[in-house]
Amino acid sequence: MEHLAPGGGMVKGLMNDLFKYLKNDKDLVLIKSCVFHYEFEFIHPFTDGNGRIGRLWQTLILMQQYPVFEYLPIESLIKENQQEYYNKLSESDKAGQSTHFIEFMLSIILQSLEQVLQSQNINLSTKDRIFLFKEKIRDKKFSGKDYLQNFKNISAPTASRDLKWAVNQEILMKSGEQRKTEYQFKSFLSEK
Repeated sequence: MEHLAPGGGMVKGLMNDLFKYLKNDKDLVLIKSCVFHYEFEFIHPFTDGNGRIGRLWQTLILMQQYPVFEYLPIESLIKENQQEYYNKLSESDKAGQSTHFIEFMLSIILQSLEQVLQSQNINLSTKDRIFLFKEKIRDKKFSGKDYLQNFKNISAPTASRDLKWAVNQEILMKSGEQRKTEYQFKSFLSEK
């Protein structure tokens, strides 16, 4: 089934709504970038190049919070999985929601992160590591050891500095002392 884009008279309002969502919604940036990409493809504002522009926007959205996305080969991984990309767009259209597409794009983002981190010894910033770990651990409590095991290329003192930074920035809540210290991301606590 071929995608039927909204009528031309609806494009401006739909794009305005999409940019309002991007600016104001509290979803995680990883999710917002995928939703934006899907909705942009759905709205289809141009006669040609919507896919390339949608992927570019997704990368730009991600780069604002995670500078590492400047180096990720998302576009090439999508090209390698192009049929699945189109299938997921179609499945989401039929379902009337973007879940299938978001899950696909998150898997592509994970693959691209793994590729870059393996092929180039890119050092993530403290902020990159904290926010990537937040995406993984979500609302679960964790120890410094859990954090360190997730980033095998950093030292224990670096992990401690990362966690201390996140506590000082009020991103993490810390409880307990020394070996019994646990952390939890505050944004997930406020959602409950």
